[in-house]
Amino acid sequence: MRSIWVITKRELTSYFDSLIAYLMIIIFLILSGIFTWLYGSTIFLVGQADLQVFFGISYWTLFFFIPAITMRSLAEENRSGTIELLSTKAVSDWQIVVGKFLASVLLLVIALACTIPYYISVAKLGNVDHGAIIGGYFGLLLMSAMYISIGIFSSSLTNNQIVAFLLALFIGAFFHILFQFMASGSTGLIGGILDYLSVRTHYDSLSRGVVDTRDLIYFGSFILVGLVLSQTMLSKRNWHN
Repeated sequence: MRSIWVITKRELTSYFDSLIAYLMIIIFLILSGIFTWLYGSTIFLVGQADLQVFFGISYWTLFFFIPAITMRSLAEENRSGTIELLSTKAVSDWQIVVGKFLASVLLLVIALACTIPYYISVAKLGNVDHGAIIGGYFGLLLMSAMYISIGIFSSSLTNNQIVAFLLALFIGAFFHILFQFMASGSTGLIGGILDYLSVRTHYDSLSRGVVDTRDLIYFGSFILVGLVLSQTMLSKRNWHN
């Protein structure tokens, strides 16, 4: 556990040292703030105290931001050769993967924590559904963790950050857009399976303040699969070396 935490701190520090963290958080806050309080906002026009607009825009902005965060996680290590140096230490491939995963998750937690003032402000404007807002944040966190695991896996496949970014977007697009689109044109068992594979189905459920074990199993399963595949790619690299 100590080795994982050391890798997590090292990776999180590198995000802030390279300004990636600052840029990601600032751009995220600007976009979410503009749409939440100005363009597309229903808070002042309708007098509806909720953060549905915020959760709607965050659903899309995080989809694009996360691959940008994770693209360097293993691709840069592979390119520079530091992954071999890291592997010579008393650190397993699984610890490397989990450490980098936790660092990215912590960065997302920091970004989401910076939007807590939105919640406080809306709560002061009127009666809010606290369960829906907490569920929305929980849904964003689980969705982000899932895409982080996909991004780390994509980064483990190449030593080119741009390729890792595009590959993570390509894989994520199936869960973010395509499965939902295909489910709308399908019926029966196939339609049900495609709908279950869509991130939107589970994200919307959590955003209503409903915590269903099916949603937790969905996100947990894909997070685990992404991390295991990333470890497999690192182990394969070590075997070849």
